[in-house]
Order: sequence, then C-alpha cells, then structure tokens
Amino acid sequence: MIAQVRHLLERQLWHIQPNTFDELALKIFRYQASNNLFYAKYLSLLSAEIDQITTIQDIPFLPIQFFKENQIKTGNWVSETQFQSSGTTGQVPSIHHIRDLGLYRMNCILGFETQYGPIADFCVLALLPSYLERDNSSLVYMANEFIKLSGDDKSGFFLDNRADLIQQIEKCKKEKRKVLLIGVSFALLDLAETFPIDLSDIIIMETGGMKGRRKELTRQELHHQLTTAFKTSTIHSEYGMTELLSQAYSKGNGIFTPNPTIKILTRQIEDPLSLQRFGKTGVINVIDLANLDSCSFIATDDLGKLYEDGSFEVIGRLDTSDIRGCNLMVL
Repeated sequence: MIAQVRHLLERQLWHIQPNTFDELALKIFRYQASNNLFYAKYLSLLSAEIDQITTIQDIPFLPIQFFKENQIKTGNWVSETQFQSSGTTGQVPSIHHIRDLGLYRMNCILGFETQYGPIADFCVLALLPSYLERDNSSLVYMANEFIKLSGDDKSGFFLDNRADLIQQIEKCKKEKRKVLLIGVSFALLDLAETFPIDLSDIIIMETGGMKGRRKELTRQELHHQLTTAFKTSTIHSEYGMTELLSQAYSKGNGIFTPNPTIKILTRQIEDPLSLQRFGKTGVINVIDLANLDSCSFIATDDLGKLYEDGSFEVIGRLDTSDIRGCNLMVL
C-alpha cells in the first residue's frame, strides 16, 4: 500500500504545475505524517492535528538541525547513497539519506532547464575544489550530471588548475559555445584575483560558501568583487543544500526563482510557528516536493524575504545557527 501511494505521488511530482502544487504538497504531508516515524513524532510533540491541516500555511516544518543526528526517512528502505553537508571543522554534518538517485538527477535537470534551457547547449565548467575533496556532495553530483549531459569534451571539474579553466573558456568563446561556470565563492574569488579578465559573455554562477578559506562576505559584496574583476554586470546564484533535492536560481538581481518542485514560505524570527508577511524579513521554510522519501517540509536557518510572486531573497542567517558550506552570512 505504501509503495503504491509513493508511486502515485512521484508520478504527480513530474507533472507538477503552479496550480497543483499546494494540493500535491498536502498529499505528501499526509503521506509523510503517516510513514515518517521521526516527523510523526515531531508532529505529535507539537500536538498537530493532521486532519485539521488543510493549507500549506498550516503545515509544521521540521527544523533542519534534525538532519545532523537522525535518519529522516519516509518508509522503510535502504539508502542508495547519503549526501553529507560540508560544514566546518568541529561541526556535526547533516546527512540526507537518498532512496533514489535517479529522482534527484531528474529533478536537478528539470529545475535547471526550466530556467536556463537545455543543458546540452552549454559547456559546463565546475570550480568546486573543496567539494571534490569528498565523495558525498550533492552539489558535485549535480554538477557531474550537468557535465555529462553537456556532451562537450571541454566540460569538466577544475581544482587549482585555473589557467586550464581560462583556456577552456576562451576555446568555448571562440566556438561561440554557451558557457556555464559554476563555482564555490572562495574559488571564484581566487580566479578573479589570478585572472581578472572579461567574462561578460558567459554565465558565472556562485553557490556560496567560503569554507573557512576567506572572510565571509555578503552576497552583495561578493558579487561586486566578481563583477568588477570579470567585467560583467551579472553574477548568477544557486540556492540549494544537502537536506533538499530541489534548487532555486537567481539571474543576477539577488532575487531567487524557485524550481517547479519547491516553494518558499517565511516564518517570524520571534515566533517560529507563525508565518511572516510578504516583503518582511523572516526565516525561510522550504517545501521541497522532491524530498518525497525524507521530509518535504524543512525549517532552515536562512533569513530572507518572500515576495507575492513566489520569488525570494536570501539576506543572511540566524545568529545562533552554524555557518553552512553552501550559504553566505551577513556580518
């Protein structure tokens, strides 16, 4: 019975539309409330009445910290893999147990191509040195899938061979090939200092994160340094994390557009069980329908603003939360 319900929910997931999102989210909520033992216990402690929850605004969100020391699973299954957060020395990493890597792969592709068009049109260059030092990064997995789908022999990962990276970019530009350069913040800054050249005709996408290699910057400060060095007006951004299987993208204005399987709400800082109004600073709650096998309702530690069209802004982190590898913090 559980397998049949899950199969039906996944089929609906791949046909999600804005006008069907809330209905499917409520179905997944009831499925997870019944079959995710940890989430069910959390709901019980909140005295949540499942049958009385009829809108997504009523759904209780699971604090993201629980991924650090608990297996968050809906149903009983063996993990195909585990994604682990990068964190910093001394921190307990988050672990996201993954039942089906194929679901994550398909969702990453769907999300990117919804906003940028076919991956096959791009040469994908990934500057993710710190993430390549471990083998359980969801970001590396996503980038690797993009590289394979690009079908370009110049696509690939780069560590400290920044000269080779620039050479590949120049080759692509001569061939009038679209380029996606996706990189962790500190590595892009290193590249900017070593090769401050005109990259105005490629997509530069930062994923956040200084990894203890540099002083933390606001996103505005980071983008200012990169746009100046690379003589471009736009730096794109990717918003994602270990505990999620969906992403959001910003095309340079600091405003993120969620992918089809994700929706953002914000909660009040002083009262985490109450939602914040549009345009006011709150803490980000994420509904990620692709988290079908873990928990789709995650209360993050990111501060942000939600707008009426569903777009959102990330402006920092709660002071009491850990510094996370894929996010920028406000000093």
